[in-house]
Amino acid sequence: MSQNDTSVKIFRWVSILEAISFLLLLLIAMPLKYIWDLPEYVRIVGMAHGILFILYLIGGYWMFEKLNWSVKVLFIVFLSSILPFGPFVVERRYLP
Repeated sequence: MSQNDTSVKIFRWVSILEAISFLLLLLIAMPLKYIWDLPEYVRIVGMAHGILFILYLIGGYWMFEKLNWSVKVLFIVFLSSILPFGPFVVERRYLP
């Protein structure tokens, strides 16, 4: 397996995990905090999501260099990081 294939696999996993963590934060942790006054879940899921978010942005730039993406694709990848289902779209549409 080449280095490029490993890089893509790593970014694919980070992308999927980042999207899942964002959905968990929005759909489970935030309602628990604001409806049932349980803020600890936002702290835990939010920290995991924050780390995955940063890894996603670094990985997006890494893929920009490895896969020779255009600046437009890089912009789309970065923009998708703030959309709940965006990383799923990136993973399906822009990764080999």
